[in-house]
Amino acid sequence: MNQLSPLAILGTIAAYFGLLMFISYRTGKDSNNRNFFLAGRQAPWLLVAIGMIGASLSGVTFISIPGVVGLEAAPGSDVEPYNKSFSYMQMVLGYLLGYLVIATVLMPLYYRLKLTSIYEYLERRLGFFAYKTGAGYFLLSRTIGAAFRLYLIAIVFQKFVFGPLGVPFFVTVLATILLIWVYTFRGGIKTIVWTDTIQTISMLLAVILTIFAIAQSLETNIGGLVEMVRQSNYSQVFFFENGWNDPNNFFKQFISGALITIVMTGLDQDMMQKNLSCKNIGDAQKNMFTFSIILVFANLLFLTLGAILYLYVSQVGIELPVKSDQLFPTVALQHLSPFIGLVFIVGLIAAAYSSADSALTALTTSFCVDFLNFEKREDEAEKKKTRVYVHITFSVILFLTIVIFNSVSNTAVISELFKAASYTYGPLLGLFAFGLLTRLKVRERFVIPVCILAPIVSYIIDVNSARLLFGFQFGYTILALNGFLTFLGLLAISYKEYEVEGFVLEEESKEG
Repeated sequence: MNQLSPLAILGTIAAYFGLLMFISYRTGKDSNNRNFFLAGRQAPWLLVAIGMIGASLSGVTFISIPGVVGLEAAPGSDVEPYNKSFSYMQMVLGYLLGYLVIATVLMPLYYRLKLTSIYEYLERRLGFFAYKTGAGYFLLSRTIGAAFRLYLIAIVFQKFVFGPLGVPFFVTVLATILLIWVYTFRGGIKTIVWTDTIQTISMLLAVILTIFAIAQSLETNIGGLVEMVRQSNYSQVFFFENGWNDPNNFFKQFISGALITIVMTGLDQDMMQKNLSCKNIGDAQKNMFTFSIILVFANLLFLTLGAILYLYVSQVGIELPVKSDQLFPTVALQHLSPFIGLVFIVGLIAAAYSSADSALTALTTSFCVDFLNFEKREDEAEKKKTRVYVHITFSVILFLTIVIFNSVSNTAVISELFKAASYTYGPLLGLFAFGLLTRLKVRERFVIPVCILAPIVSYIIDVNSARLLFGFQFGYTILALNGFLTFLGLLAISYKEYEVEGFVLEEESKEG
């Protein structure tokens, strides 16, 4: 790291963002609301598929997934850590089932209804309050999630680039947000389809080059590294033996992976906006199937890197960092060549920005369509002016949220807040499941209380599950419970509607 000056890193970052700005200039020439929201529904499906990899594998994944591979149970504890060894691949296999549901059930629905915001479906099916609740939960969870990811990249910028130059943290955050705003405010999703493709390639290239550098350092080749991983203690993929109490249990992770994918991709405006930018449902489905296959190999690559990092640290005699998240940065920045250090910085930035830039565009889209009723307005010039103001406003909100995160100065608290934000996806799962699986109507005034209570009850159960359920811990499956409680609540406030001789009658459901 001593060989990497802040100016060298800053120059690399400037060159990287110069490329993104050039792409933004070329794709934003004919900027309008239709292109900003859905790229005029003309986005090449293959580029969408590649770009979605980067959006799925955020900066958190970039440094976290390799680190958890070698985690061991804490001394004196019987609880094994999540995702140790290659157990995360069980969840990735569950992703495939989730993507199949999205491609064959949700996407045809969205295309048939010609939606710009996917939460418009909730209004047509369950009414005004369900619609606003779903969109509101998305705005809340995506704002916190995007701010958390950008907070991580701002910390890296501050430590290695701006801090040594005497720049205050808030200026670093401002620069971080401004970079996104500059290359997305004109072209929106039309630009992001292209920039995310570049960022996905940059991120994966960083991992591949790091693996080659470690192979060279250990005086072996890729085949030799693969054999070392295969014979190590890190290579176990499937975990069946310890039952449901094991957080790495196959069925637990597989089911969780499927549900997480359906909710955090299929019911997420950020991820689905890219799919809705394709020319037709056929292209969108080709994109989804291609993306899901690439994602399997991308995750396998990250897990392989994690095992290789632990083997490298062991053989070279490097002390393991206190936190597993620091393993990849420590090796790349302090023990490999300066070139690999720069490659790591670019990869981390690409991973963080590929999810954050689309989040900012999706937040703008959702607020404009779901709360400002853009679909019902006709003045395009006025809509564009309003859209720019909304885009700036969400940029400011992200800036303030990151500054608040930094003032807390407690990583554990921030991580818990990020985890809490994920509870907001449970009501989305319940709302969409109720709409798709039943023909019942709901009493709209009770929808918001149901969707607020379900996450709260889920959280209480999750916190006390080990004590109340003989050691069982929900882990990622808490999403299923959250959605199920929302579904039951909606069932309790539901009624049947049918028509007799021109009159619409209501009949209480047995559950209601």
